[in-house]
Amino acid sequence: MCLTKLDIYHLRNIQQQSFEPAPGINFIYGENGSGKSSVLEAIFILGRAKSFRSPTIKTVINAQEKHLLVAGQLASNQHAVRQLGIQIDSKSIEIHINRDSSNKRSDLAYALPLQLIYPKSYELLDAGPQQRREFLDWGVFNQEQKFFPAWRNFKRALLQRNALLKNPKLGQINAWDKELAYYGTMVNQLRERYLLEFLPVFIEIARQFVEFEHISLSLASGWDLSKDLQEVLFEEQEKDMRYGYTHSGPHRADLLLMLNHRLAKDFVSRGHLKLLVLSLKLAQVQVLAHQQGHAGCILIDDFAAELDKQNRSKLLRYLNRVNCQVFITATELGDFGDLNASMNYKLFHMEHGKIRQN
Repeated sequence: MCLTKLDIYHLRNIQQQSFEPAPGINFIYGENGSGKSSVLEAIFILGRAKSFRSPTIKTVINAQEKHLLVAGQLASNQHAVRQLGIQIDSKSIEIHINRDSSNKRSDLAYALPLQLIYPKSYELLDAGPQQRREFLDWGVFNQEQKFFPAWRNFKRALLQRNALLKNPKLGQINAWDKELAYYGTMVNQLRERYLLEFLPVFIEIARQFVEFEHISLSLASGWDLSKDLQEVLFEEQEKDMRYGYTHSGPHRADLLLMLNHRLAKDFVSRGHLKLLVLSLKLAQVQVLAHQQGHAGCILIDDFAAELDKQNRSKLLRYLNRVNCQVFITATELGDFGDLNASMNYKLFHMEHGKIRQN
């Protein structure tokens, strides 16, 4: 699967632009503020129905317009073509897949799996556990069809239980405990199953970028697994009522990366954190490619800021070997290194919100 055409309307300083990317690597360069990151943002919006640069979509829409629109044409290895489109204004979202309307953002995510690497990516290991849960769940979501409905039902049960914890009339709480435990256990099992496949792939890739004797990755499930989750919820009911929220469950899970038996974020440099996050994200792409025959799209923003010259060369060699479409931005053409070493690529220059193929 790859984008064969992308149309962008009214997104930041891009008024109206269309281009046809390569199925391999697409290099986009231009000065700061030229719009190159906005191209990646447009692709991200097409696959996730949200921006990675702004928490509110209003700031993404061109100041002279009331809505933005991104449309893409996808081609698979079987030559089937799919049309994706999303229009967003300050109040609503319209999603179209093959001209059929959809109100599910998950439909876009399944159609266009995206992996993003940008200057804030290191926060995956440096920040709180929510980002690591979201990272893990992206992989499980794309591999296990059972995961999304189980996760959605778990979140619904969690919302109901937390509401009841704040209400002195708790007659229904045991029923929601059962619901929460059933779907919460399923979510945890699917995460663990995915991690078993993910771990060896991650270790193999990580060793290409960092040198540590022992690398491990484990899931802290969010409760004591020696006990059934429903039993834990019953035991902690009084404490949960006191604080007004549910303390235990997969919503409290964390992904623990250990190097030489120490938590990585506690002692490695920011440079090493970036390389480890890069390895984590590339591993997800490779697992997806193994499972589905394609790896979706990789978006890499501000290439030179993320990696030194040596590791940029390593990354490009890796990307040339995998079956995926890649979009990479940089300020200077020279930041990409030797483009002759890249196969099946296109080079684009961005200036004043306009994209031109070199």
